[in-house]
Parts: sequence; C-alpha cells; structure tokens
Amino acid sequence: MQLSVIILNYNVRYFLEQCVLSVQKALENIDGEIIVIDNNSSDASCEMMKTRFPNIKLIENTQNLGFPKGNNIGVAEAKGEYVCILNPDTVVAEDTFTKILNTEHWQPNTGIIGCKLIDGTGNFLPESKRGVPTPWVAFTKIFGLYKVFSKVSWFNQYYAQHITENESGKVDILVGAFMMMRKSLYLEVGGFDENCFMYSDDIDLSYEILQKGFDNYYFHETTVIHYKGESTVRDGTYMKRFREAMQFFYEKHFKKSFFFDVMMKFGSLVFALLKKNQQKEILRKVDIYIVFTKKKLELQLGKPISYMASLELFKQIDNKNVEIIFDTDDFSYQEIINFMQSNKSQNITYKNFFPSSNFIIGSNSSNDRGEVKLL
Repeated sequence: MQLSVIILNYNVRYFLEQCVLSVQKALENIDGEIIVIDNNSSDASCEMMKTRFPNIKLIENTQNLGFPKGNNIGVAEAKGEYVCILNPDTVVAEDTFTKILNTEHWQPNTGIIGCKLIDGTGNFLPESKRGVPTPWVAFTKIFGLYKVFSKVSWFNQYYAQHITENESGKVDILVGAFMMMRKSLYLEVGGFDENCFMYSDDIDLSYEILQKGFDNYYFHETTVIHYKGESTVRDGTYMKRFREAMQFFYEKHFKKSFFFDVMMKFGSLVFALLKKNQQKEILRKVDIYIVFTKKKLELQLGKPISYMASLELFKQIDNKNVEIIFDTDDFSYQEIINFMQSNKSQNITYKNFFPSSNFIIGSNSSNDRGEVKLL
C-alpha cells in the first residue's frame, strides 16, 4: 500500500465528515487507506463514521489521549509506505496526495513534506512553513519583529520568509495539520513525543527529523483548507497546555537559562491570551447568498439567494456582503479551493453544502470555531 491517511478526531463531527469525503476523492487513484482515531468524542462522531463510512477503519479511544499518542496509535495500524498526518478540520484537493507523492522532492534524505494551507476565507496560513523557534526566533515572533523586519533574514525566520507562499523549498518546521512522510522515518524517530499533550508536537517532530540529518520541505503546488480554530477552544485549559507545550520543547532541546525561561513564560502567556481574545464567534452580516449548484435547489437561508451553475459567472458585488455556498456534489474541492484563493475579499465568506447530509459548513476566520447549519 502506498499511503495511509491518519485523522485524529475530537468533537468535530461535521468537519470530520467533510474531511473524510475530500480524502476519499483524493485517494481514488492511489492505493491508500484512511484511519480515523477518535479521542473519546461526545458529539456522535463515531456514530457518524460507522453510518456514513462503515468501511473506514475507526479506532475509538475511551479517553482523550492527546494529539501525539492518538496519532501514534493510528500510525501503528497503518499499512502504507507513506503516512499523512491530517487534521479533521481540513479539506484536501483531489490532486493533493498525488502531487506530493510524485514530487521530485522525495529523496533518500527527505523528511516531512507539507503543503500550502489556507483558512476558510482563502487566506494563506503562514504557519504552513516555519523555522526552528530558537530563543532568538521565538523572541522575534513574540514581539512582532518578524513583521517589522520581514526582509531581514535575522528577523524573518519564524515563518520561513526566505521563500514565499508560492515557492517550494526546504524549511525547518511544518504544521501538524498536514504532514506527509515515510512511515519508516516516523517510526525511526519514535513518532510524536507522547510527553507533550499537544501544541508543540509538530515542532518537536520536525526538529527531531532535522536532527537526524533529513530535510523537510514546503510544497506550494497543492493547497489544503485548514479551518484551524475549529479543533481548539481557547479557554483556560488551552492556555495552560500551550505554556506547558512551549516549555516542554525548550527544556528538551535547548539549554535552560533563567532569562530565557522568564521570556518564554511571559511570551507564551501573552500569546495564549491573544489567541483567547481572538477566539470568538465571527458574525458577519450577509446581504446576499450566491449558491453555486447545477441542480434546482430551494434553500431557506433568510436572505436573498442567487443560484449560479458556473463559477465563471461570478462577479463581485460592490458594497454587498456576500456569502458563497458551493454544492460539493457539483464542484470539485480543487475548483472550490482555487476559487477561494482567487476571490479573497473582506466582503466574501465561504461555505460548503453537502446535499446528501443536508448541512452547510465553513468558517469566517482562522480564529473562528466555524459554523455548521443543519438544513
């Protein structure tokens, strides 16, 4: 078998369904499998998987074991030569796995390959590619110096700004929402470190692979939606685990010093508080809905609706707040992703419609937990 896609789920039932549907399409011409691990969700995620996807391997944990252990359990069951660690709040394009598996970047010394990630509004997520957060690099991130001196290599390492979002190349750190690597390498480094519950696990794994002499790559030629805020509630538990995760990474890999310890405690607290303040429902006024569909629909959404059978028919409406809804039966995920990237606007939000399950899903911000409308 060529590829095993590992999806660790926790209480994102509808996002998981969307993710699995997109992965199934992307695996149509690949000898692959999907393994879903559930960390004791309480939102009927497992019931949905058994009903909608009875042939997909489902591992039901009886407690929330965290991101590292949950993924390690899944990889242990994988039969593929390659494994892809994938968040459940993602949507992959039909060409994502094929393009990455066929890229020339696979060499004997290749470590992890990641790809371009966008949020639910089509905006690039800079954490798609990062540098090792050494004490200095972390300092430039925490105090925003990477923005002020974005062209200076001494300051722009956190988000690997030596390459743009539309260039492929070597980077140090890739995000755990999408990581593809050889299973043998994953096992060689011991997978994710289970001493870290979540948040710095992807940094740690990327760094461990670098330390083994392998090269990690950012691959820009395929794009994945990562709704990002959906999997995490920014509450007190989040802040505590975030601080613990950052301390875990630095204590494991860097020499401990009083100054650095104080800086990181302060910085991680500020960062966590900032994220908590950003984590709120993003309510945007909608003046009109545009539904791209090739069938006759009569959706009841409470605002005027314009139905279009072709993406090429779209023209931005001046001074109108538009929500675009894609019928996923009629348009490919690749078409949807390309459209979102080409039509980014503060006045446009995006949702996907799944007629067979009768729900609309999406997110208006990378800090928004997302929205599901049951029809």
